[in-house]
Amino acid sequence: MSSKWIYQTPSAEQMLKGQKLGDELHIHPALATLLVQRGIDTFHSAKNFFRPQLSQLYDPFLMNDMDRAVKRLNDAIGRKERILVYGDYDVDGTTAVALVYKYLQHFYSNIDYYIPDRYEEGYGVSVKGVDYAADTGVKLVIVLDCGIKAVDEIAYAKAKGIDFIICDHHVPDDVLPDAVAILNPKRHDSTYPYPDLSGCGVGFKFMQAFAKDNGLSFNSLTRLLDMVAVSIAADIVPVMGENRVLAYHGLRQLNNSPSTGLKAIIEVCGLTGKEITFSDIIFKIGPRINASGRIQNGKESVDLLTEKDYKLAMDKSNRINQYNETRKDLDKTMTEEANRIVANLSDLSERKTIVLFNAEWHKGVIGIVASRLTEIYFRPAVVLTQTNEFATGSARSVSGFDVYKAIEHCKDLLENFGGHTYAAGLTMRLGNVPEFTRRFEEYVASHIQPEQMGATLNIDAELQFKDISMKFYNDLKKFNPFGPGNPKPLFMTRGVYDYGTSKVVGRDQEHIKMELVDNKSNKVINGIAFGQSSQVRYIKTKRSFDICYTVEENTHKRGEVQLQIEDIRPSV
Repeated sequence: MSSKWIYQTPSAEQMLKGQKLGDELHIHPALATLLVQRGIDTFHSAKNFFRPQLSQLYDPFLMNDMDRAVKRLNDAIGRKERILVYGDYDVDGTTAVALVYKYLQHFYSNIDYYIPDRYEEGYGVSVKGVDYAADTGVKLVIVLDCGIKAVDEIAYAKAKGIDFIICDHHVPDDVLPDAVAILNPKRHDSTYPYPDLSGCGVGFKFMQAFAKDNGLSFNSLTRLLDMVAVSIAADIVPVMGENRVLAYHGLRQLNNSPSTGLKAIIEVCGLTGKEITFSDIIFKIGPRINASGRIQNGKESVDLLTEKDYKLAMDKSNRINQYNETRKDLDKTMTEEANRIVANLSDLSERKTIVLFNAEWHKGVIGIVASRLTEIYFRPAVVLTQTNEFATGSARSVSGFDVYKAIEHCKDLLENFGGHTYAAGLTMRLGNVPEFTRRFEEYVASHIQPEQMGATLNIDAELQFKDISMKFYNDLKKFNPFGPGNPKPLFMTRGVYDYGTSKVVGRDQEHIKMELVDNKSNKVINGIAFGQSSQVRYIKTKRSFDICYTVEENTHKRGEVQLQIEDIRPSV
């Protein structure tokens, strides 16, 4: 009972549109109203939302510099130049590199890929990477999911006779690198209709343009959409617009015919034979791909994602799985250490941020620790460790607060930084950590809203139990994939009662298995409340209470729905 419930009743106009749309689509008006609230208020737009078509993808040549990028790639292939595909070490970067490399390898053999070492080179384009390109005779580098701020490094490469095509989706600075082409829908002068592609998504659009320009079948590219779906889920970009089309078809590819490398990861995750969702990517597939770059080198993830032999892919996937086990151990230890530090902060109640520095912390895990702190304390968090003479770290944010802007406010103290609204990376001189801590706190304190600093549950609709059926659940499933911009709907029902059979379950008796009835019908419905066993005493008093929940299929009773209860509070 610690979360604040936020429910904004739909306007009369929204409800009227929802009723009309529900009649046209033959779905419950509450679900139709959810569509209206997501900007989908006609039969045609709903059809495109529920069954997105690849024909809805935008022309890739609408993106600035795309014609230049394709021409330079064509010239490189025509002149038999050596090409290097270069990318970040996270899920988005490694899937992007794998996609572009695998696609081009079908037509061209003089090609290689490179992932910088997190510990030796840090994020993005490095001098070491440029030197590798020069030493191996590379004339063209296609850089993915990074590069938009690599002004000095790309100038260094140009002096060595190496051209760059940048495919990035991070916010650029005012000065852009001197690259042959910069493909980035977040460019200040962008002419592209959709700004929220993942890094892998930008790479896909580049290959789409290359295929179109060379008269190649689009079908030869769509089989790589499983990589794009993984990148969209793991990088937590919006799942609306063009991303929804890519994610929808990418998930189908992932479920029906995944690439050999992803098939091996699916096996290791225990997901073989199950319908894979975005949640599976975020919590199972993505962390394993990420673990390689966190613990060893991200190149191993690309090695796996591009592997054609299933036995070798399984060997590589098992090795990456071991990295993930190591990562989990480090994550647990460092989070416990961080929590002890925070617990001893005398002014925590006054502070709006958490900034921690420990020279001994593992660089590959600090982003996860920052996420944990944000989830526990509901404050933007920055976790820093020492790399040579610098403090390097990761920032994470709470819902609705732009941590990138907060870091940008302190950019005069930083050597470099980059990222998104909710996640960013940064590097500074060790001596700047105290002033950064002060300035970051000052900015956040003057911009964050009180409601952003607490647990909130944004409720989408109020239902009665008579509304909930298998048809309702099956119609709700059509909203998949869920993510930013299209969150999984959270529902509320007021005035429910224990049917008399609810009980505490779980190895540590931490969950409640419920049978509930509401006060407006005689319908009994099953529910599970994870980690909420402390509420069972109130539930058993026979007094009414309100619940908010998601609607799921009952895994133990196929063909029946079950409520996954997120919070419980006494009825007013």
